[in-house]
Amino acid sequence: MAIRGGYFLTRARKHPPVYTIAKIQDFFLNPYKALLKITTAPSRFEPPPSLLSAFHPLQRRENTLAEYKQVGCVGLFDKTENSAKLSRLGNPLEKLSKVAGFEMFRPDREQHMLSHGKKNNAECKPHDAALMFKIILRKRLHNLRDEQAEYPITDRQSFREFRGLASGEAVPDSRTLWLFQDTLVKKGLDAILFARFHARLDEAGLFVNRGKIIDATFVEVPRQRNKRGENEAIKTGHGHGLRADQPRKKCQKDIDARRARKDAENHCGCKNHAQLDAGSKLIDTDTLTRAQVRDSRAVEPLLSERDRGPSLHAHSACAGPGVRSALETRGLTPQIAERACRGHPLADAQKETHRSKSRLRCRIEHAFGFVSNRLGGFTLRAIGLFRARGVIGLLHLADNLCRCEQLLRLHLLPAPR
Repeated sequence: MAIRGGYFLTRARKHPPVYTIAKIQDFFLNPYKALLKITTAPSRFEPPPSLLSAFHPLQRRENTLAEYKQVGCVGLFDKTENSAKLSRLGNPLEKLSKVAGFEMFRPDREQHMLSHGKKNNAECKPHDAALMFKIILRKRLHNLRDEQAEYPITDRQSFREFRGLASGEAVPDSRTLWLFQDTLVKKGLDAILFARFHARLDEAGLFVNRGKIIDATFVEVPRQRNKRGENEAIKTGHGHGLRADQPRKKCQKDIDARRARKDAENHCGCKNHAQLDAGSKLIDTDTLTRAQVRDSRAVEPLLSERDRGPSLHAHSACAGPGVRSALETRGLTPQIAERACRGHPLADAQKETHRSKSRLRCRIEHAFGFVSNRLGGFTLRAIGLFRARGVIGLLHLADNLCRCEQLLRLHLLPAPR
């Protein structure tokens, strides 16, 4: 067998030169039919029985295809029926879109993210701000990297419908997603969007104001392999001068991450402090500090003018000299857990009080558990406290969105007092 001019030429051996021709395209699309054309052409060449027996199962498979349902054909209403089936099965992205109302974020995104100083329309037009924000939010909902976020949007119909993309529209690549999120964090838009959604929840009466809960959790970041001298420079606040002659390595150095130890576990990164509404389990305020900062120092930054009247529940690490006075100034009743010391165990009355306080304080662990189990946890691929604060803000926004959908769908919100 030889290939000449895009055709297969077969020559029968031990016979006069009789050639049969089959297109090379047909051979690669259906090799059995191509060989069938070659072997059944009028010639004195008879294929050996071994060749026919080798292709006999393929021929039998072709004959039995008519016994099954036809596949590979797209109907006119297949996409509509598939979308309706996804809705019946419970599409979480569709439920989130009905409750959240992402258009309320559009004015802030267009004001801060778009360039309003263009002289003409010669530049490439940017992607829709609502579309990009939904992609960034879905990254936080599924804990995806920029490279991983591009494939499921192209592959899954529910992801495309969540972003309002048609079947053939182009999807932003990973570098575009990274630039959009980095610009969003640098301009502080994560805090603006969180505050806008917080006001929306407050108007709807979802903040029951039955009490406040404060707790903290560690946020893990990539660990740095520094030398001893570099660690000393970072601790003393001179880390900005490290590797000044190597800018590419300097941008990968995290001079804000700190190490801390708790319950025989080592942590490297920062610490996320959050205040939760005890009635609805919605995150009210948050702040991010370095890992070695005590929890009592973050209590006062978490308080706002809205926190007046109810009690505030916190664990024993939040007890400090200025915490109780700050709470009493705002009219908050401190419900801080007591800690036993060596040689001074808690009395039975203190244990009972501690148990009653912990019943309400543990509700903040539900919010942290949802982030850990559903949103990928508090392990970030961000360098620097500034970028980590932006990512944590988007995580808390996603947590409030999902909790709002759950409250409205299941009617879990208790009546306000």
